[in-house]
Amino acid sequence: SLFDSPAERYLKARRSVQRFTVTQLGECCSDTQNHLLRYVVHSYNFFLFPSTLGVTDVEFTLSASSIQFLSHYGFDYNKFLKDGIPYMNEEQEKSLSQRLSAGSWKVSGALGRDVLKKAIDEVTCWIAAAEEEETMILQDLSGYQMIEVQLVLRQALKNVWTQPLEDKKVMVKKVSPQNRWLLENSPYDCCQKEQILLSARGFTNLFQTLVEAKKPLVGHNMLMDIMHLHEKFYKPLPESYEEFKRNIHNLFPVLIDTKTVTKSIWKQFPFPRVSNLLEVYAVLCRNLNPKDPAWPVIALASDCSRYAEKESPHEAGYDAFLCGSVLLKSAHLLLCRLTVDAVEADPSFPQYLTVLAEYLNKVNFIRGAVSNINFSGEDTPCQHPPLLVVQVRGWPGLNERQIYQEFKALCRFDVRRLSENQFILLSNKFNHVRLVLRDYKHHPHLRVSVYRHWRHSPRVNCLLQ
Repeated sequence: SLFDSPAERYLKARRSVQRFTVTQLGECCSDTQNHLLRYVVHSYNFFLFPSTLGVTDVEFTLSASSIQFLSHYGFDYNKFLKDGIPYMNEEQEKSLSQRLSAGSWKVSGALGRDVLKKAIDEVTCWIAAAEEEETMILQDLSGYQMIEVQLVLRQALKNVWTQPLEDKKVMVKKVSPQNRWLLENSPYDCCQKEQILLSARGFTNLFQTLVEAKKPLVGHNMLMDIMHLHEKFYKPLPESYEEFKRNIHNLFPVLIDTKTVTKSIWKQFPFPRVSNLLEVYAVLCRNLNPKDPAWPVIALASDCSRYAEKESPHEAGYDAFLCGSVLLKSAHLLLCRLTVDAVEADPSFPQYLTVLAEYLNKVNFIRGAVSNINFSGEDTPCQHPPLLVVQVRGWPGLNERQIYQEFKALCRFDVRRLSENQFILLSNKFNHVRLVLRDYKHHPHLRVSVYRHWRHSPRVNCLLQ
């Protein structure tokens, strides 16, 4: 809603982020070659799945329309479900660490318990007749099952030792108490607490590396993206909007939203008006001069050649590549407009950051009380057209939805109830305001006028009465 303040929108989006999972994450990084204006791009596409190792079973929602959309673009659901890289936030990691220290290990999920029961039955039958140093092999264990089986067997049987093998197998050995003690204190044991936590963190390890690098984080229309990063890999999203802003700024001191940048560029250059990332990339490629000697050359690395040969829209790794390319092209345009001399001198990325300075840490805010969220300062309110007030006469029982439907055929307004028979209308287009004031001037039931606080505010009316 256009009425939404950043704090109100944040709380709405927070509920969504808490319900949904991340299925895929794309990362694209680049480096310059031989100090030339040539950017070699390395683009990565990660399938993710919430960690299930000893933590409370994560529940998430799937949207039918989203599944249909991703299926249309060839999303591999088998890879997401079977081979998704695990991840966890700090709170989940703390809970897992405490359970490992206390030895209160629990296997989550019916599948894990069935696999575990089968393994225990096999080992119990075998160990009664086995000699010391004799071994057996448990087969067909996948993912975390290899860790969970080893932890439970070691906890239940003090005269066994386990070791993971290739091809989803675990070796079980009957050992003496002295040998067991030596093996437990070996630095090479894969079931030590730190090794288990490292495995359970999964993609979170890479997230932490990105945080430590303190490089600019670039996205397109990225508010929901950074909220997911916070919730899934850092900490549960706080209730406080201001605390969320502080946390993100501490994690990523420099944010660049290409949506914010291109919205500004579109006002300065006669380009076709497009909004989604693929269209923006296509327009910039069509309308720029690639023969310009100072123009940045963007080349995909050899291990990312698939994206050079074929478009893969809505695949996260490909979208990350588009986003980085849009940033470089947009920054070069701004630099060209600023000064010709600087462009002729082979601009560096720090020069691009200089011309992007006014957009740094300003993340696009869709249809709301501000045009962007400023993660390094105060949010600046939008300059919307004036509010309208609708007074209803002789048409009892109208609600906000019915008022919206009434004006929908003519133009779009967001609606809020002001009093029992009054509603506030807000649009982001001045011509819509003029149309409604003109066409509803003589309406028999709806009287529309410009909102005046001193005249229409219920609080002011109450005070005057």
